[in-house]
Amino acid sequence: MKKDIILAGVGGQGILSIATIIGYAAIESGLNLKQAEVHGMSQRGGDVQSHLRISDRQIYSDLIPHGGADVIISVEPMEALRYKPYLSPSGWFISNSNPVVNIPNYPQIQNVIDEINSLTKKVILDADSIAKESGSAKSMNMVVLGAASKYLDLPYEKLEEGISYIFGRKGEKVVEINLIAMKAGRAIAEKGLQ
Repeated sequence: MKKDIILAGVGGQGILSIATIIGYAAIESGLNLKQAEVHGMSQRGGDVQSHLRISDRQIYSDLIPHGGADVIISVEPMEALRYKPYLSPSGWFISNSNPVVNIPNYPQIQNVIDEINSLTKKVILDADSIAKESGSAKSMNMVVLGAASKYLDLPYEKLEEGISYIFGRKGEKVVEINLIAMKAGRAIAEKGLQ
């Protein structure tokens, strides 16, 4: 088993939470994990990306080469496209459809969505609306993780445990909202809605 994952988004959108949950699930599944440090402006509004490499064998590098990512998970559509060159020909592209317009020359959102829709293996979803329906707009990142969970080759239960692990100190209600949000994202991917 080998899975190379790129996480992308904007600071404050929960990329680190996604990385921690996936990492927890990988380690608890007895797999090896390497994570490159988060690159970019992890302050609110700056672009952020991270590489996660998971394998049942030793991992020598923490960086994923161009054309080597099995999955790109993004909580922001333009940031997703920034890492498109890393996607392998058989890779999956999962992205929130809602932009964070943090630069003056942000492209027309329809052009960004059209570019994502040109990919064969993609899931693009309105994670912000799904998160609100699930009980908390802050759980948007868990909706995206849920949609990506189908393509990670990790036990879904381990991802649920990861949510409990990282959000447990915030209380049972926060854990439950995040579990509901992840489940809602997974349901979108299962239905094949894009």
